[in-house]
Amino acid sequence: MSASSSTEKMSPAELRATIGLAGVYGLRMLGLFIILPVFAFYAEDLPGGDNFTLVGIALGAYGLTQAVLQIPFGWLSDRIGRKPVIYLGLILFAVGSLIAAMAADIYWVIAGRVIQGAGAISAAVMALAADLTREEHRTKAMATIGMTIGTVFAISLIAAPVLNQWIGVPGIFAMTGILALLAMIVVKKVIPDPVISRFHSDTEASPASFASVLRNTQLLRLNYGIFALHAALMALWLVVPLTLRQAGMAADDHWQIYLPVLVLSIVLIVPAIIYAEKKAKLKPVFIAAVATLLTGQLLLAITLDSIWGTAAALLVFFTAFNLLEASLPSLISKIAPVGAKGTAIGIYSSTQFLGAFAGAAVGGHLVATYGSDALYAFCGALLLVWLILAATMQAPAAVRSKMYHVQEMDTDQSAELSRQLAAIPGVYEALVLVNERVAYLKVDMKGFDEEKVIKLLGEET
Repeated sequence: MSASSSTEKMSPAELRATIGLAGVYGLRMLGLFIILPVFAFYAEDLPGGDNFTLVGIALGAYGLTQAVLQIPFGWLSDRIGRKPVIYLGLILFAVGSLIAAMAADIYWVIAGRVIQGAGAISAAVMALAADLTREEHRTKAMATIGMTIGTVFAISLIAAPVLNQWIGVPGIFAMTGILALLAMIVVKKVIPDPVISRFHSDTEASPASFASVLRNTQLLRLNYGIFALHAALMALWLVVPLTLRQAGMAADDHWQIYLPVLVLSIVLIVPAIIYAEKKAKLKPVFIAAVATLLTGQLLLAITLDSIWGTAAALLVFFTAFNLLEASLPSLISKIAPVGAKGTAIGIYSSTQFLGAFAGAAVGGHLVATYGSDALYAFCGALLLVWLILAATMQAPAAVRSKMYHVQEMDTDQSAELSRQLAAIPGVYEALVLVNERVAYLKVDMKGFDEEKVIKLLGEET
């Protein structure tokens, strides 16, 4: 066994695997997101599209199957291999995209979106990334893959109105289906095959950890938060594009609003992220972000007849949204027990997709039955509850996760090593897992003595 310093660079194989998997993951998320800004317009001319309840279900249907199948697909990848599951997921996604592209009515679009979501490869992608990266680089690999969600979402908002003008929504569906099939070539030719494929507690959900994670009230608050965040986001796409059009902006020009809003929102969150991490002010910044999100939601509800008012409200909303989207996974890592991080992330991610479905489906029904004011009231209520939960949460410790490879040992030796690691200055929590041959640590980076960890693990060789 050797304990490597985390300052070493990724190997070429690790870089290729990380970039390749980020690309595959991003292409799939592109297919889910890219119709959001234009689907409400397309549905107007689609048989059954005059029923806003069905429009909402079509918009968010992928989230339901994604939420249900994501963790099981991860478990399936433990049994039959990562790549076969990823191939299966990409094929399902491509089939769903092509069904939606050829849909004759709203019901076939719903069917296509359901099948798109059934290609739930997220957990398998993360597990393959863990197989192909060393412990000291795994966090960087996961962060790189995770960052593609925000990048792809931004690209979707900007590109969708332009693509809609060129090829229409059916063409967009067909394009994403073809991209999914091309992604299979990337998986085959670019991403290496793992030498050893094993379970990883930091990236995969363990049935044995479900009860403890679901009993953790701090994690439950964050799970509710990501549910409410994505419910509010998806509900917006039922009304905001129509609001901009009613205010006098042509649908093909909406990117002129989305582009500056997204760029400015990203610029605005950087100081907040730095302040939260450097000054250990995670909770105050988090609460302020939820309050800002609620403010943005309220502003959208009262600026219905103004392009500039809607743009300003969107800036407030997306500044808070991007900050929370970046902060929540970090908070999950800080709060989750070191041996159950993968389970906590898996439940969190499934809840996120469930929120996307609920926001679109319930939002569509509310618009159809009571009008857009009811949708905004629903989203505002969700966010108000979240603000209360955020204000009463415990302040998370300013810690980070670290991983180290360890030699083969028995259970008694791993328990003793866990105790010794936990006694090192700056270590909040330590767990050595024999079957994974990994030491998981949660540490305070300011007081953490990594040299002592490396020395201790070296002595165990």
